[in-house]
Amino acid sequence: MMIRLFLAAMAASFAAFGLWSLLDPIGMTTSLGVDVSGPNGAYEMRGVYGGVSLGAAVLMAAGAIRQSMLRSALWFLVTYLGGYVFARAAALALGPAPTPDFYLFIAFESLGLILALVSLRAYAGR
Repeated sequence: MMIRLFLAAMAASFAAFGLWSLLDPIGMTTSLGVDVSGPNGAYEMRGVYGGVSLGAAVLMAAGAIRQSMLRSALWFLVTYLGGYVFARAAALALGPAPTPDFYLFIAFESLGLILALVSLRAYAGR
């Protein structure tokens, strides 16, 4: 039951960020101190952050609702968030350091990865 609640919370988080990115990509990036320009800037943010996040939300929701999708949703989180955590760690090592706002992303992604790994291990132990 706790794993399903975790996946539901992740689905809500991904959906909120995905909708924000889809509906207001320039506002989203501007609020994070990221400059997006050119004719394809908003288009790319809608696809990468909007579309991918909404797709992730659907998979997380499916894992929360359907037992048969639970393992797939957890593995997706491990690989997706693991990639982000790896890249963020490399970025911190390569510099320059991000603004304090981005440490919230690092914390969210790291905590999500840890909880996904723990959940996957707990699920496999059943």
